[in-house]
Amino acid sequence: MPAQSTSPSTAPPATPAGFLRSAAEAAAELSWTGQGWLAAGEPLGDRPDATEVTRLRELRALTVRWPSAEVPAGAITGLAAAGVPLHAAASPAWVEPGLARLLAAWTPEEGGGGPRSVTDLRREEHSVRLRRHGLRSRDAAATPAVSVVMSSMRPHLLGSALAQIARQRRVETEVLLALHGVPAGHEAVRRAVRDCGLPVTVIEADAETPFGEVLNLAASRAGGEYVAKWDDDDWYGPEHLADLLLARSYAGADIVGTAAEFFYLEPLNATIRRTDYTSEVWSDHVAGGTILLDRARYAELGGFPALPRGVDAGFLKAAHAAGARIYRTHGLGYVLRRSVSAEHTWRLSLAHFLRVATNQWRGFRPSLILEER
Repeated sequence: MPAQSTSPSTAPPATPAGFLRSAAEAAAELSWTGQGWLAAGEPLGDRPDATEVTRLRELRALTVRWPSAEVPAGAITGLAAAGVPLHAAASPAWVEPGLARLLAAWTPEEGGGGPRSVTDLRREEHSVRLRRHGLRSRDAAATPAVSVVMSSMRPHLLGSALAQIARQRRVETEVLLALHGVPAGHEAVRRAVRDCGLPVTVIEADAETPFGEVLNLAASRAGGEYVAKWDDDDWYGPEHLADLLLARSYAGADIVGTAAEFFYLEPLNATIRRTDYTSEVWSDHVAGGTILLDRARYAELGGFPALPRGVDAGFLKAAHAAGARIYRTHGLGYVLRRSVSAEHTWRLSLAHFLRVATNQWRGFRPSLILEER
């Protein structure tokens, strides 16, 4: 048996940074030796750091072999916080119940499968749930206040969009709704705002006002600590904002957002997933409908460019040039809607999305993290 390391690591604890969507190696065991934990045959510290976790990233999972008697479980919580896929069909009574349920909720399967396979996706969903649990166990934080900025010229979408903001968990939200060429008295607008249940500030802008300027008009009314951009035609999971804030905390980023992974191609009634944009990495690009940053930093950066389109890309490019650190987290709780190119401020054909798809499914098939089923 390898000698057990007892010296505590002075390095920062591992985070989800560096998570790999696909595993090249089979599952291994995580077991208690009587002196400490052994992960895939190597000693593991009580507070796993990035170096220790990096060697485990290629594994499909770690199967936890709990001892019957209670032992220190900090290493398990640390691996969970880093998003390492952990599994235990059963756990002894002394294990924290929430963790025990999570470990039993997923069983590793071999192979990534074909274009309709969800094996790797289910593994990553499990990782997301584990990291939420582990990170929150490690760092209890106050409920943050987020100002959600949304521009819309499509009143028929507002009911759904505002309902998705209202179901956000672990955050306190206000909505800054900028109506772009739509009167505040429109019946669909009044009904959506009335039914939302959140504080909603409505700003009116005429149709000729550049999109970026409309967003800035809304953001100028923000009262929250953070500003988050929201697109009226996309879908967001109930922990979308909470996940962004977790990522901001563990990465120490100025701007966070998700990878643009899931797309619903409305004219084709098909869902695709693209994985060419990696997640849990530093980048100069995130999905525009998921940008979140500190309100003071937003003001320092000068807001969105006053352009009719390309606003998100322009903002991120300018922010990156100004030295802002941009982190891209997982995109499982976000689905972009694509209809015809003319209806979007960024224009790519439906054929483009089919070409870049790793997975394709008929109908609306989001990740389970979206909690839409």
